[in-house]
Amino acid sequence: TTFGESHGTAVGVVIDGCPPGFVLDEAFIQGELSRRRPGQSQYTTQRNEPDTYEILSGTYQGKTTGTPLTIMVRNRNQRSRDYEAVAKILRPGHADLGYHARFGIRDPRGGGRASARETVGRVIAGAIAQQILETRFGVRIQSWVSQVGGLKSAYSPEGRDEVEASPIRCPDPKLGPAMMQLIDEVKKDGDTIGGVVTCLAKGVPAGWGSPVFGKLEADLARAMLSIPACKGFEIGSGFNGVAMRGSEHNDPLGPKNASTSNHAGGTLGGLSSGAPIEFRCAFKPVSTHFKPQSTIDVEGNATEFTNEGRHDPCVVPRAVPIVTNMAAMVLLDHALLTTTLLRS
Repeated sequence: TTFGESHGTAVGVVIDGCPPGFVLDEAFIQGELSRRRPGQSQYTTQRNEPDTYEILSGTYQGKTTGTPLTIMVRNRNQRSRDYEAVAKILRPGHADLGYHARFGIRDPRGGGRASARETVGRVIAGAIAQQILETRFGVRIQSWVSQVGGLKSAYSPEGRDEVEASPIRCPDPKLGPAMMQLIDEVKKDGDTIGGVVTCLAKGVPAGWGSPVFGKLEADLARAMLSIPACKGFEIGSGFNGVAMRGSEHNDPLGPKNASTSNHAGGTLGGLSSGAPIEFRCAFKPVSTHFKPQSTIDVEGNATEFTNEGRHDPCVVPRAVPIVTNMAAMVLLDHALLTTTLLRS
């Protein structure tokens, strides 16, 4: 469960069901937060948050106790004055209209609870899940930017270091620089642009998931589509698969589930197949651009406004660690459920 708002005192997470006796790698958790934090490059919002975390409960002598972990990150660099002009305006593309209709009240500062700042808690929980997945199950997850605007890359990196070497986390030596140039051009024009994050999980054994309503790919989709600005999810061949024949699409099986293709994306019948799990998440252009927009106020009156403040011109570079860590939480949930069922 995450808590907090963009310009509140703090954001954070309460993690239930974390296995006891696990030694947390606190430097790794901080590293994942640093990959998500704002102000890390010219391609992200210049809100400068250190995002250092505090563990409030759930550990003893550096080990998890099995009780709820409560971890908090204080907000240090709020500039709430940037949102005074939009306090009574419903901004197009934002959650303002939905929140106002549902609750009759909203926090306009940075989007409040609807802000991507909420994902701090997800990254913390996912960073812990990543550690457990790797040490106990041998599962490793990495994500990278595979598309910005119309620039689409088929490049697959060797490892995280290759991804992190790129300021926008696109490891493609040819298209990466072109994507950076495109983001720069869009930013100078006062606009924003969307993109795609690809995620790959290796080492997932066959049999994780549930055959019907708890399908592994369905839980992954639910997790990814809960990320702010994520508007699409596809696994394996995804929408491209409709142009293939069944004789092309089926992945041939070999020794140890090895295959020369992975059109299924690592799942069959809602269960992991033993092949790498590969999926893609589409992120819309950031709603906060700096061109004049027509909208209404909370009374329904027509008005026009122009955004102010600090915002990402493209969200996908910072979405990379969020996607990775949301995937880690889903996979660990299924790992714990499957191994519990096997023990019983």
